[in-house]
Amino acid sequence: MNFISTRGKVAPIGFIDMFLMGLGEDGGLIVPETIPAVDAEQLESWAKLSFQDLMFEVFSLYTNGEIPDADLKRLIQDSYAGFTSPDVLPLTTLNDSLHVLELFHGPTFAFKDVALQFMGNLYAYVAKQRNEIINILGATSGDTGASAISSVSGKEGIRICILHPNGKVSRVQELQMTTVQDDNVLNLAVNGNFDDCQGIIKELFADLPFKSKYHLRAINSINFVRILAQSVYYFYAYLQLPANIRAGGVNFSIPTGNFGNIFSGYLAKRMGVPIKQLVLATNENNILERFINEGVYKPEGFRMTHSPSMDIQVASNFERYLYYFLGEDSAAVTARMEQFKAEGQLTFSPEEVARIQQDLSAYGVSNDECLSTIRSYQDRYGYLLDPHSACGIAAYESAGQQEDGPFVSLATAHPAKFDEAIRLLGIEQRFPERIQELFDKPQRQVVVDNAKAEIAKQLESFFV
Repeated sequence: MNFISTRGKVAPIGFIDMFLMGLGEDGGLIVPETIPAVDAEQLESWAKLSFQDLMFEVFSLYTNGEIPDADLKRLIQDSYAGFTSPDVLPLTTLNDSLHVLELFHGPTFAFKDVALQFMGNLYAYVAKQRNEIINILGATSGDTGASAISSVSGKEGIRICILHPNGKVSRVQELQMTTVQDDNVLNLAVNGNFDDCQGIIKELFADLPFKSKYHLRAINSINFVRILAQSVYYFYAYLQLPANIRAGGVNFSIPTGNFGNIFSGYLAKRMGVPIKQLVLATNENNILERFINEGVYKPEGFRMTHSPSMDIQVASNFERYLYYFLGEDSAAVTARMEQFKAEGQLTFSPEEVARIQQDLSAYGVSNDECLSTIRSYQDRYGYLLDPHSACGIAAYESAGQQEDGPFVSLATAHPAKFDEAIRLLGIEQRFPERIQELFDKPQRQVVVDNAKAEIAKQLESFFV
């Protein structure tokens, strides 16, 4: 298995080199040269596997033996040892058609832990094996930063800098990042929004002399290993359902802002998971809904919502989907992305929109609908949703009337991470101890302007 860039100007590379490259050196995103196929017999043979063993099977299709089996198994086991559920990702049934896959049982109570705990351990492994410096640089809309920091804080040979939009993440998200006191962690609070943070990250990774000098590595979903790790839970959710229920295929409702979570589902479907419908759930920053429903990919005015991790206009993983939509034609991808850079939007023909809608459907959830969904499910089932998971449920309720078969909705965060929204409903919740103790810890962060030069200066001082 080799890996290439969506823009076609990166020579095929192996698994570990792909992992270290992160963003393609031609500005594109890394994808596998071919997507491995898992037939129905092989898939069914995995039905009794634990999440950890299933992850080993899926990753083994991509790693080329570059990581010995014993080492890969140990990395996986170590990555999920700190999850609070023995199932790692428990599947909860709420009614005859709706099942909720809880992805928030990791150290920072968010779905990002599923991939990032593994990636942190893999970075430490590669640093030791290759005697390399690992300087991780990432941007976060809230959850990625906390999870990434948790995965590498205090680890020898690794430093991490995370950019987050100042004042535009939840209080718990901020505390999970900024109360970490390890000297290998730097938090930069940027006076801007997430798209500003992400844009600077992409500029810095595209500056190849800067990237090389400071050994920059990516932990955002621009790194394909993150996508691959997330794809495993689509296999797992499908196989956790009773055989008679999943016999005709399964639908997924997926809260997403950066297109990574839903692209992971798209990858799982391309590999062979019998997924009937992938429903993209978003909030009032609904560029992705308009892309799928109207064929217009265009950032508009930024809105703060109750689901800040999805307050994203320009989705990093959009280019990966575009690559497959355009028949893996890297020249066509490059042309479209250059057009987007020049004009600030892309428009798709009616015929193209029809093809997009064969792959994906979408539903944008208003702030009021998000809160009403939280209230409704608390009253009906005694099940408390965080605002992002509530967007997924609202999208299921919209799409579920149009599609037969079971739905799995992804619960992407623990509600305690977004108590500001929960309190608006007069609902009191008890915080997990690991969250409650954050409020008594001192914070450490640097507030910076939204400027590449200023952030580069901070990095030059930190990555020495």
